[in-house]
Amino acid sequence: MGKGGEDYGKIVENNETKENNNKFDNDDKDIYPAWGKDVLECLKEYKVDKDLGLTNSEVENRRNVYGYNELEKHEGQSIWGLVLEQFNDTLVRILLAAAVISFVLAYIDGDEGGEMGITAFVEPLVIFLILIVNAIVGVWQESNAEKALEALKEIQSEHANVIRDGKHIYNLPAKELVPGDIVELRVGDKVPADLRVLSLISSTVRIEQCSLTGESEAVNKTNKAVSVDTDIQGKKCMVFAGTTVVNGNCICLVTQTGMNTEIGKVHSQIHAASQHEEDTPLKKKLNEFGEQLTAIIGVICALVWLINVKYFLTWEYVDGWPRNFKFSFEKCTYYFEIAVALAVAAIPEGLPAVITTCLALGTRKMAQKNALVRKLPSVETLGCTTVICSDKTGTLTTNQMAVAKLVAMGPSTDTVRTFKVDGTTYNPFDGRIHDWPTGRMDANLQMIAKIAAICNDAGVTQSGHHYVANGMPTEAALKVLVEKMGLPGGFDQSSSDSSDVLRCCQRWSTIERRIATLEFDRDRKSMGVIVKSESGRNSLLVKGAVENLLERSSSLQLNDGSIVKLDRTSRELVLQALHGMSTTALRCLGFAYKEDPSEFTTYDGDEDHPAHDLLLNPANYLNIESGLTFVGLVGLRDPPREEVHQAIEDCRAAGIRVMVITGDNKNTAEAICCEIGVFGPHEDIRSKSLTGREFMDLRDQKNHLRQSGGLLFSRAEPRHKQEIVRLLKEDGEVVAMTGDGVNDGPALKLADIGIAMGIAGTEVAKEASDMVLADDNFSTIVSAVGEGRSIYNNMKAFIRYMISSNIGEVASIFLTAALGIPEGLIPVQLLWVNLVTDGPPATALGFNPPDKDIMKKPPRRSDDSLISPWILFRYLVIGLYVGIATVGVFIIWFTHASFMGIDLSGDGHSLVTYSQLSNWGQCPTWEGFKVSPFTAGGQVFSFDANPCDYFQAGKVKAMTLSLSVLVSIEMFNSLNALSEDGSLLVMPPWVNPWLLVAMSVSFGLHFLILYVPFLAQVFGIVPLSLNEWLLVLAVALPVILIDEILKFVGRCTSGLRMSNTRRSRKTKRD
Repeated sequence: MGKGGEDYGKIVENNETKENNNKFDNDDKDIYPAWGKDVLECLKEYKVDKDLGLTNSEVENRRNVYGYNELEKHEGQSIWGLVLEQFNDTLVRILLAAAVISFVLAYIDGDEGGEMGITAFVEPLVIFLILIVNAIVGVWQESNAEKALEALKEIQSEHANVIRDGKHIYNLPAKELVPGDIVELRVGDKVPADLRVLSLISSTVRIEQCSLTGESEAVNKTNKAVSVDTDIQGKKCMVFAGTTVVNGNCICLVTQTGMNTEIGKVHSQIHAASQHEEDTPLKKKLNEFGEQLTAIIGVICALVWLINVKYFLTWEYVDGWPRNFKFSFEKCTYYFEIAVALAVAAIPEGLPAVITTCLALGTRKMAQKNALVRKLPSVETLGCTTVICSDKTGTLTTNQMAVAKLVAMGPSTDTVRTFKVDGTTYNPFDGRIHDWPTGRMDANLQMIAKIAAICNDAGVTQSGHHYVANGMPTEAALKVLVEKMGLPGGFDQSSSDSSDVLRCCQRWSTIERRIATLEFDRDRKSMGVIVKSESGRNSLLVKGAVENLLERSSSLQLNDGSIVKLDRTSRELVLQALHGMSTTALRCLGFAYKEDPSEFTTYDGDEDHPAHDLLLNPANYLNIESGLTFVGLVGLRDPPREEVHQAIEDCRAAGIRVMVITGDNKNTAEAICCEIGVFGPHEDIRSKSLTGREFMDLRDQKNHLRQSGGLLFSRAEPRHKQEIVRLLKEDGEVVAMTGDGVNDGPALKLADIGIAMGIAGTEVAKEASDMVLADDNFSTIVSAVGEGRSIYNNMKAFIRYMISSNIGEVASIFLTAALGIPEGLIPVQLLWVNLVTDGPPATALGFNPPDKDIMKKPPRRSDDSLISPWILFRYLVIGLYVGIATVGVFIIWFTHASFMGIDLSGDGHSLVTYSQLSNWGQCPTWEGFKVSPFTAGGQVFSFDANPCDYFQAGKVKAMTLSLSVLVSIEMFNSLNALSEDGSLLVMPPWVNPWLLVAMSVSFGLHFLILYVPFLAQVFGIVPLSLNEWLLVLAVALPVILIDEILKFVGRCTSGLRMSNTRRSRKTKRD
């Protein structure tokens, strides 16, 4: 493993802040600093000759030491390990225990046989089925976790051109490279390892390393040594594995391979981050709830046993001491079954399924807004995001260079014309040039267009709805500018092909034919082309650094095409315009030309021409490009996305802080941050804008991160990004990290929610992320956060609904046990209610419309209670009523012939006193106890053989009434859950029509098990008459009135509760 990966793993594992932070900047100190040594020293260190390379024996020896040049394959968790991990959840463990116990009890009772035995097995089997499905889904999600590491391997080069034993070996498998190998790189090559540049074959070498370092432009490489302690962006003599050569050829020395490369360090950091993924805020809350539920179930089960111990354990007192103990195993088992039923009632078995369904529906809504969610829990996590750490290049900006300003010469030497250029992409029709002259372009503007079009090796093509640059981004931006400037004067626009993306550039290439190229050189900082016009006249067109072109220019072209001497005034005027653009972080390029260059007046590209020899030696280019006529300059940049400014404002209104973490240089990043609103127009940003290295050197890093408003970290390396995310999480922030490059992978993995760009993002970033933006639009994140908040509010609604229902079931069983009456609800009925009947309304609550001001409120705290003390009190009251109603209707059927004017005697059942019902276990001792037969659903229930069986087999109608009351109350209670404190008069049921549909479905399912004989037999129930349904509704409907009263009290006392909460938080913080 690379050293960087080892160090980072230790940092995450130990969680030590200051001491371990220093390791970030010491990663390279155990590695030979080839970037800080000259070429000869490097060759000496690696014991290799530049022209001969390594011998085969040396290669074998080094491979034994360093291994193959490939990234390690980390062994993922075994399939059984993943399965077992799914049971590492409190609610699941409680369910598992309840299922095992139920199964054992059903097996013990199996000797009795019959239909009730089959019914007893339904409950544990259904619970086991739930757990199996839950485990399968969990394993499927977890098995995708390591794909980011596999995507990283795709970036690696497969082949390399190597010199060994003095011979060139072409297409050597890149994995066979070892430190000390001599490698030749050419245009288009993917770099196979970390290499030290030994010599340039071409005049320049440019490397596209944006995905690794975050730099928005290709970087010029040199063979000159740099400072030993420079950052990764400053290592100009190094090329890194996985980057691409976009220009030039060079000879390099392999310095690091495999896991010791920079990409290897990223690999290690992604792996380390994936080992420390934390639960989402909701999962933490549900786990806490599960632990509390365990304690509550334990206490209630103990109470039930203590209340009923007299039924299965009796004794006599002899001489003041208990003697002659009698124990009834049958009754002990019966009350143990009641305790199990209590556990089943207390656990919201349907909750995991409903949460998954709600999150899945949320992902569909987000997909419609171009946010593709890869991991379901991320939907909820978005809702409590407090900090968005955003990459700049490609996220806040377009990652497409564009010309922002064009400066042309005026009518005299003391004036210039400045044009603002709109557009943020390579689309030539995106934006316009402000104050552009109508009609024919003047001679000066035409010359600028000619140079920008012809002294240019790039191209722009249309791919679907997007425009893609081929070649250097800056050159592609110049061609787009030419298209916005329009066709050359005198050319008939109607005859051009309007479907051609670069029609203006092509017209210029027709007018002026390019016959020679003077390649860009890092010393003269310019590129030139020799062109032959249609009239046969040759000219030299040059673009490059403005200061360098001014030094080599002797004249100036005015707007009418006249040539005047370049005097001090005009030079200072151009430099002043240059300074103005440079201070706004624009990259400036100047344009100049020379008519009839002396040696090339008659040159036509023929190799036999005397002037051709001058072009073969780049040392001559400086002299050729002298005596120029300066014509103007442009300012380019990687522009911010148009919609980002409003998105930043929305984040501020929603209480979300935005931090920009980029590998780009400080001035450019600061200018972009000021433009998009991360910093205010007159804000002092000296303490808010640091480089990654400066941040790591701070004594109190957390205090710096706690500053209000936006923050900027420039020249940041992957390890810096990851450390910032880690410190924010330690400080209790919920962090969303956006990015598109390989260098963003570790931080995306470590963040609470990693967000990758879908169009410009690398596969590494996408696989390491939780969410992918299909449109690469920062504002999509803000929409997704709003959706996440809405989903969380809806989840709270159905969690409250399901828990309140379960409290009612617990109260029902507890009251049954406490009063000593026969059980009114058996476990399989409770399971049906929790899983099937409650499911549709709970899911429908996920469709509640969002609050209009949802993005005007601050994010909820990650430690906010899922259920506040007031909400808990409310649902304890509701739960108590549910318990009283379900037990009450059971008692009413046994003891009353009518209730509230509703006749219940139609089935002919016998009435008993409440005393008889609560002491039904003593029935065999009652003399003369008889009951009449009664009918239910076409069946006749007779108890002539054993009248006492009336309290067991005869309770079937009373049980049906209890179950129907429970279902009805829970349906009406779902209406209460539409709003936490809002009355049904303000938020009527039809604001969420899906809830009304779900209630109909649930009632339909209940009717199904009531009126289909086979299902009624399985669930131990019978059909009800119309009068009995009237009784059910009379008992169930008051739940709405009770909660309306509690909501009114809640609204009246909300201010007092909020002030108490703030005081308690302040005390805790102090």
